[in-house]
Amino acid sequence: MHLSQKQLFLQHVAQTSPAPLALEIISAKGIYLNDASGKQYIDLISGISVSNIGHCHPEVVEAVKKQTETFMHLMVYGEYVHSPQVVLAKALTDLLPANLDSVYFVNSGAEATEGALKLAKRFTGRSEIISFKNAYHGSTHGALSVMGSEEFKTSFRPLLPDVKTIEFNNESDLQHITHKTACVIIEPVQGEAGVITANQSFLKKLRERCTATETLLIFDEIQTGFGRTGSLFALEQYQVTPDILLLAKGMGGGMPIGAFISSKQIMDSLTSNPVLGHITTFGGHPVCCAAALANLNVIVKNKLYLRAKEIESIIKQKIKHPKIKEVRAHGAIAAIDFNDEALNMQTISKCIEAGVITDWFLFNTQSMRIAPPLIISNEELVKACDIILACI
Repeated sequence: MHLSQKQLFLQHVAQTSPAPLALEIISAKGIYLNDASGKQYIDLISGISVSNIGHCHPEVVEAVKKQTETFMHLMVYGEYVHSPQVVLAKALTDLLPANLDSVYFVNSGAEATEGALKLAKRFTGRSEIISFKNAYHGSTHGALSVMGSEEFKTSFRPLLPDVKTIEFNNESDLQHITHKTACVIIEPVQGEAGVITANQSFLKKLRERCTATETLLIFDEIQTGFGRTGSLFALEQYQVTPDILLLAKGMGGGMPIGAFISSKQIMDSLTSNPVLGHITTFGGHPVCCAAALANLNVIVKNKLYLRAKEIESIIKQKIKHPKIKEVRAHGAIAAIDFNDEALNMQTISKCIEAGVITDWFLFNTQSMRIAPPLIISNEELVKACDIILACI
């Protein structure tokens, strides 16, 4: 008996939910996905804030082709100088505050978190880590340890010791940061909580407290980076500089790459006692670095981060309905809050049927996610918003 792709998917590809969407996508271009039946969908979540410049952007595709014909895997960490790595690292650090001048490339956001936590413990000689309620930094063991939801953690305990969780935007909780704290890890905009934005004063006081206690401040911009919030990186809007910055998702133009970025002084602590304090086989893969550089150039050249604010404005103007309790948006990432999980899930299903891919948030199943590619036109965005309203 000949099994369909969907049947083979269900039998042989590991499932992470009892009822996967199982959309059989055979091609993607720009903001559109196409399935095996010929149906077209507007991707209104960008593969969860990954395809910021759309799918199969020609400049990224060309960079990938060119690099695959030059060389692919050699040895990522060792004695080799990889031009794609070097050029990308220089391009990134030129766009960041002066202290963020040393880049460690990895494969994903969770890996960036893991590397940053190790770096903070190694540099400070401390073990305590502080994170925030409803924070999401990845699903590997260390990243899971600093996740701000017990529901997702409890089945995998024991996790990292010496982790404290405090309240986001609660200035009185900053007293828990002491000279025992290695690092505090925070998202400037909490993604999986349903687009909850940090207060300016809170982040400034957090920075001051970390400086006073010689605690490293880690900004997780895995979901907010590369133009998603209205500036290239959200930290620019807060005028607060972290000691370590985490990047991934929208970094590679659809290719898998992430990074943790710090000062040369801090990063050099991974070079001794022990030597090879952090290693990865594929982190900073030449093809992924070439894609990431092309992706970065497209965003900077076209100032797509400014487009994010225009997208926010249209979403706030268009998405109005009696059943919607609130629309929260920070650039091109928004949450439509129904305060009703069943209504949200039904609406998301209807949207997908109607050709618009949306999603919910990990820690906020009452809200719908909107995070379109930054290249979406006003007309396409208005059309998608009209479909959402009709589905509600």
